[in-house]
Amino acid sequence: MLVRTILAQLLIGLSATACASNATRANDELPNLVIIFCDDLGWGDLPGFALDGVAAPAYTREMPNIARLEREGARFTNFYTAQPVCSASRAALLTGCYPNRIGIHGALFPDAKHGIQSGEITLAEMLRSKGYATGIFGKWHLGHLPQFNPTLHGFDEYFGIPYSNDMWKPRFKGHPPLPVYNDAIVVETMDDLQEQGELTRRLTERACAFIKREAAENQPFFAYLPHPQPHTPLAVSAAFSPVARDGMYASVMREIDWSVGEVLRVLDESGVAENTIVLFTGDNGPWLAFGADAGSAGGLREGKGTTFEGGVREPCVLRWPKHVPAGATSCVPWMTIDLFATIAKIVDAAPVDSARPIDGKDARAIWCCEENARASQEAFFFYYHTNALEAVRMGKWKLCLPHASRTVAPRAGLQPWEEAQYRMEDIPLSLFDLERDPGEQHSVLLEHPDVVESIMREVERARGELGDSLTKRRGRGSRERSEDGVQVRETGEIREHAARGAVD
Repeated sequence: MLVRTILAQLLIGLSATACASNATRANDELPNLVIIFCDDLGWGDLPGFALDGVAAPAYTREMPNIARLEREGARFTNFYTAQPVCSASRAALLTGCYPNRIGIHGALFPDAKHGIQSGEITLAEMLRSKGYATGIFGKWHLGHLPQFNPTLHGFDEYFGIPYSNDMWKPRFKGHPPLPVYNDAIVVETMDDLQEQGELTRRLTERACAFIKREAAENQPFFAYLPHPQPHTPLAVSAAFSPVARDGMYASVMREIDWSVGEVLRVLDESGVAENTIVLFTGDNGPWLAFGADAGSAGGLREGKGTTFEGGVREPCVLRWPKHVPAGATSCVPWMTIDLFATIAKIVDAAPVDSARPIDGKDARAIWCCEENARASQEAFFFYYHTNALEAVRMGKWKLCLPHASRTVAPRAGLQPWEEAQYRMEDIPLSLFDLERDPGEQHSVLLEHPDVVESIMREVERARGELGDSLTKRRGRGSRERSEDGVQVRETGEIREHAARGAVD
């Protein structure tokens, strides 16, 4: 651990600081950081995020604490996760890289032999090099073997589960019971939904205790609370148990709202709310195959496991008093990969190892809702699914490249919450105007050949740098993961998991 800490410090340099609209901080205090990261959260699952004319779910009116966060912070309606699947999206959040650059694809199962590489600097490592206390309370999903434990990748504390909550015996034959870690030790296993139903409460209590302790010691902190819910199987504590089975998703969201309220309460009581950045978002869109047990894409097309907007656009709320304007709404695009670079600027730290570049950009102007704020990625976003480049966004335009994409088959004969099958569809080359057509229903490909030509140049740039399995290109900037010096490439592991119907 000492070697990793020294390495992290060597790779961290000084840079500019503060929010773009507040070039100099009023004092030298480092802001605390709290990230609440939900699993399979739909874009329409929070108040005020559904498209015009699309009815919001009733449970969005029963979230007083998230509503408070929105009043006191800003809503970002064009915020994106880097991939529509669990492990890849978490790798992006914590490293500032497109996940295929660093060899994390899809979802890691209990039989996976790989995880986040030791050479990658995580957000936790960067902040710890600046004197922060760091804790993760929830789902890790970047490798379950000892060398991938969060405590070896920048976190002082870890309490939670190593992968998705459905990766256990009731869903997959031969899988072990769901382990619960306290730091690097498995302290218990979960065998039923009653035990899982206590996780949201327990994780929240541990996170709040961490915040309270570090605040009392006047220690800057990073609290990462990646909830396993509302990923199926849905589970809640007795206090939030629904009246009817098909109300389970609403109950899960109400308990998550309770969790947000507890975090806000302890920040207030500890006297650190004014100097704490609170970010609430999710890892990918809703798992629509589960019907009533899935969230709402808010009118966006498709959900988890696809690179349509419903799979990768996430609701995002950010509160940072005196920096982020209260009650504001921004439609300027930015991504999870930008978080690392933005926080690095705020705390005067930035990676300087040119051999291991990151993809994220400083998004402070967007956070501050500046009038002239521009998209963080120079107007280009690359939509990858595993290592397949499936779409590119340029400003308001989104070019979908030819690929196969899943969609939910008819649910005939199923209970509202039972899992439906997927069927594959061939997606042709398509161009969508996301300002006029955020639901991606009407291609305008033939009307704008100049736009298509411009975006295709960026497609080639991405293929050259990051690769593209659809065209059998390997990117010159990809960093192959290795195990004991042996290069590991994409193998049958992803194909096997896809065959299981578990693109998680």
